[in-house]
Amino acid sequence: MDSQSAPDESQYIELDRFLKFCQIVGSGGEAKMLIRSGTVMVNGAVETRRGRKLRHGDEIEIDGQVIIVEIDAAAE
Repeated sequence: MDSQSAPDESQYIELDRFLKFCQIVGSGGEAKMLIRSGTVMVNGAVETRRGRKLRHGDEIEIDGQVIIVEIDAAAE
């Protein structure tokens, strides 16, 4: 299980931006296709909305890899 600190964006980050931040995808278009394919899970449920707001502690799972979202509150 990995953990990634996302840049502070008022305590959330959109799913597509998080996937790019973690270098799981290389572009927004690639993120869109991956998310719409139904292979991305957020907190145990399939998520198909690329603008889904992720918050600290959310679990993202892709192909068996789990990433925990960590929002850096110190960056405020």
